[in-house]
Amino acid sequence: MKNLGDRVLGAPPSPLAILEFPVFHSIEKQVSAAFRAHILIRYGVELEVAVEQPRQSDFGDMALPAAFQLAKQLKRAPRQIAAEIAEEIGPVPGVSSIEVAGNGYLNIRLDRGAYGESLLRGETTPAAPAGEKIIVEHTNINPNKAAHIGHLRNAALGDTFVRMLRATGHKVEVQNYIDNTGVQVADVVVGFHHLEHKGPADVRALLDDPAVRFDYYCWDLYARTSSHYKEQPDSLKWRTETLHSIESGEGELAELAHLVADAIVEAHLRTMLRMDVEYDVLPRESEILHLHFWSAAFELLKERKAIFFETEGKHAGCWVMPGLSEDGKVIVRSDGTVVYTGKDIAYQLWKFGLLGKDFYYRPWTRYEDGRVLWVTTDQPTQSGKQFGHGSHVYNVIDTRQSYLQDVVVAGLRGLGYNEQADRSTHFSYEMVALSPRCCADLGIPLSEEDRKRPYVEVSGRKGLGVKADDLMDSLIEKALEEVASRHPDDTPEQNRKVATQIAIAALRYFLLKFTRTTVIAFDLQEALSFEGETGPYVQYAAVRARKILAKLRELGEHIPDFGAELNTESLGRQLQSEDFWQVLLAASKADSAVENAVNAGEPAHVAKYAFQLAQAFSNFYQKYPIIHEENREKKVFLLWMTDFFRRQLERTAGILGIQIPEYM
Repeated sequence: MKNLGDRVLGAPPSPLAILEFPVFHSIEKQVSAAFRAHILIRYGVELEVAVEQPRQSDFGDMALPAAFQLAKQLKRAPRQIAAEIAEEIGPVPGVSSIEVAGNGYLNIRLDRGAYGESLLRGETTPAAPAGEKIIVEHTNINPNKAAHIGHLRNAALGDTFVRMLRATGHKVEVQNYIDNTGVQVADVVVGFHHLEHKGPADVRALLDDPAVRFDYYCWDLYARTSSHYKEQPDSLKWRTETLHSIESGEGELAELAHLVADAIVEAHLRTMLRMDVEYDVLPRESEILHLHFWSAAFELLKERKAIFFETEGKHAGCWVMPGLSEDGKVIVRSDGTVVYTGKDIAYQLWKFGLLGKDFYYRPWTRYEDGRVLWVTTDQPTQSGKQFGHGSHVYNVIDTRQSYLQDVVVAGLRGLGYNEQADRSTHFSYEMVALSPRCCADLGIPLSEEDRKRPYVEVSGRKGLGVKADDLMDSLIEKALEEVASRHPDDTPEQNRKVATQIAIAALRYFLLKFTRTTVIAFDLQEALSFEGETGPYVQYAAVRARKILAKLRELGEHIPDFGAELNTESLGRQLQSEDFWQVLLAASKADSAVENAVNAGEPAHVAKYAFQLAQAFSNFYQKYPIIHEENREKKVFLLWMTDFFRRQLERTAGILGIQIPEYM
């Protein structure tokens, strides 16, 4: 089993911990269910009762548009229906009053004391038991060179979405697909074999040389090979020759490809572990070929007439999938090689358990918490493992691959698997570029024209861009300057650990705070700022909450036994303050925020909520003298609120993959 070495970061808090406080979400569901049942009995109408956020907080805590939904069916005025419902529904658990507003909204006000006590006691509604498995495939970097910043956005989005799903009770399998037989790997092999005249022994020597960063070496070699193709187009025949050798799995070129791909995968896993990104299984394209996954899918596609053999025109001699464009999409080229979309169709069939075939599995490494990362193999094993067989599949792939993802779904439909096609989601995202200022910070030379652009695109083939590890190193060094200046008496090791946590939070939050359809221009200085909508700002709020509680101990006082000193009546008295009520309500909506983000498929919503939560706490502690409050009941209440904020900030940050440092 391979060893990734020491982790840069410790294990993050379990994102499932956020389910400890689902009170608001529970009441939302109770309210919806109570009104739904009443409407069914009273009017004989089966209605999905929506619960909305009132436009203004003084309108109430929830708003129901049910009367508007019923008006057409009952042919009555919405306000009349709303008044009737409010009068007849009777007591609803957790609700103190129901008011009719406007033309027929039902505004709900919660019982503040009971709500506060539910949070205080940690009352929960157990998460629904995990049923069918969701598969999320993300990262899937071509194993031919070092990872770059665009790959980090993929991994951050995929990993955060996995955390979101798990926090809402879903069973999730994380796959990182390794295209170890593709064109990109072939081009690096071409570089070694034809340009540098290196064989397997030479490459092993490079791998054993501690002075060589192999993924960086291949970054430069890949760019050189791409340039060579442009200068001497005839040399493209080397690529074709290499691809055939790799697909057959025989000969020196295939051995070179195996060495390159495995070494680069190892480097990528180390890079992603710095971001606290982990996986369950690494399915490899080589096994899709060697275990004849593609052959089985190919026969199935032909048998069900999902593809046809073209005998004339520009696609003569090719197997083509019709309907996706005027000429159809080529799946098998005239030279007999399959395009990678064809292999993706076979892979998608396997994910749903539709192929009738499976991989063999062997351990690749073991993570810090003891979990094994598995990799596919074509050699029989007794692992007893089974992956795939998902009920819903999310493929985290950038928008430039949208057409090819459509081809995969069309392949499922062509085979008659419409339900699985509907449950295949392309979790797309836009590219990551660099701001000109970031390029200057990282020492990337720019032309005068590029310096005037809003962002600068990166290109792996041209060797232009920032390597993921270089970016993280730069962020850590910048953060370390600030941390060391603030904490000169702490050890260099302590300061570096804190700087690393701040840097990774800055990076992950910046990559997550924009919606997936937004092109990002990464800016190092903006990401690391301790003010504004940034990861360090969220961390700072949690650190501040911890410090308030620590300060209490420094003054010789104990953290109160909140359960013994607070109850429904005392909480009700304190929560009569609209300020207190609104901040508590906001801090208790994490579960709703995460579930809504899951439904929208948008991690940016969780990032936005974390920022708003941090803002709310910042305003709270600046406004109230928590430690020096003289009224005992109010002081205990303020300390409880501080502790509640701390836990909610930590749990929400955990879903974003952000750790809270000891100090900042």
